[in-house]
Amino acid sequence: MFARACPADRALDYYLKPVIPKDTPRKPSTLYLIAPDADNETLLVNACESLAAASVMLSDFAGLLNGPQRNTVLGIQNSVMLGELAVNRMLDNFVPT
Repeated sequence: MFARACPADRALDYYLKPVIPKDTPRKPSTLYLIAPDADNETLLVNACESLAAASVMLSDFAGLLNGPQRNTVLGIQNSVMLGELAVNRMLDNFVPT
């Protein structure tokens, strides 16, 4: 014997779980677009500068906080700084083609 879904479940499934055809192509947003022909060195430099800016902003923001909130922001800043160091190392090892 099969359990039948109640009308409320069917209604919720209809509105909250729409069927998406598998052959529907994904169209990425073009609001923020990185040029497809951007070279790797430019992308790495931009990533490094973005991470450096985020690290400074987090450090400045942490200076305005006290207690556990300050520690949380400093932990996030530390993670961003480690990402920046990794990207910097990639730039150091980058060999243009």
